[in-house]
Amino acid sequence: MTESHQGTTPEFSTARLESYLKARLPGLAGPLRLERIGGGQSNPTFFVSFDTRDLVLRKKPAGDLLPSAHAIDREFRVMTALRGTNVPVPDCLFYETDAAIIGTPFYVMDRLQGRVFPTYEAEGVSPQDRRAMYRSMAETLAHLHAIDPATVGLSDFGRPGSYFARQIARWTKQYELSKTDPVPDIEALNGWLPNNIPEGETTALCHGDFRLGNLMFHPTEPRVIAVLDWELSTLGDPLADLAFNAMAWRSRPEHYGGIAGLNHLALGIPTEEEHIADYFRAAKPTPGLWPFHFAFALWRFAVIFEGIAARVRAGNAAAANAADTLTLSRAFARQAMEAIDGPPPYGDRTCMTPP
Repeated sequence: MTESHQGTTPEFSTARLESYLKARLPGLAGPLRLERIGGGQSNPTFFVSFDTRDLVLRKKPAGDLLPSAHAIDREFRVMTALRGTNVPVPDCLFYETDAAIIGTPFYVMDRLQGRVFPTYEAEGVSPQDRRAMYRSMAETLAHLHAIDPATVGLSDFGRPGSYFARQIARWTKQYELSKTDPVPDIEALNGWLPNNIPEGETTALCHGDFRLGNLMFHPTEPRVIAVLDWELSTLGDPLADLAFNAMAWRSRPEHYGGIAGLNHLALGIPTEEEHIADYFRAAKPTPGLWPFHFAFALWRFAVIFEGIAARVRAGNAAAANAADTLTLSRAFARQAMEAIDGPPPYGDRTCMTPP
């Protein structure tokens, strides 16, 4: 399986882009061929092909944007910093701030040849390969969290410490600003979460949206060759990243591509416990993953979808399927409440303090 594609008509001059790239990257020959990559990215992304080289261009969307939104400069910075580490990333070539070229800032990277799977089912591979792919995903996340941000020049990439307290305050405020009809489960969690943050928070470089669909796998081998879409990356608690990645086991396919209810054994998908064990085997010493972390990840998603639902009610949601989110916020909030009484913590129980 490869990347999904959308229409190829861009909102900028391809002739101007072709002239710029040929001046910037000597050796490009032949006409520029442009193809937009789909998959739901908030930052428009394009294959840019010449006879002699294949590139990828990623840009900010056109129009007025929130100051902190669509931070492609941060994407470029973190991928450049990770080059040469054991976290595979595309080879980023340059970042261009001049919006006159294609209407917004953008960056360019070399195109990798590989497979991207939009859902956790990873259609079209054998159960044996699927199991190996999941293990590679878990190990790649562990390797990311093991990197010392200071050693790769990212000590200032976010605020260290108190990550969960800050995130809970932020998303609680977001819910209060966007809600129309109260969601009892969200409101219960608004009170429970800040009083149950586990002790021993750590700080690591976090991806923020680490899921199977944001990974590229080798064309034939079941291993990750690139981590993509770093828009939400920051310094944070690695267990937030891990819980988000494992959230698929707690939600169903109709709930944003979860895998609950699928025949995991037949598909070669590990159990939730096996997947998290794969992470901890490859991770540096890390406090264990508590029900709190799952509740937080699911609650955050519920608040995000409640905000989208509010825009649907107001009639200004952009996505064609935005109305589907009217039920998603409540579904994720219910799962978050159920996570509170979920399985015992995963990981090294000897270094954990109960919430």
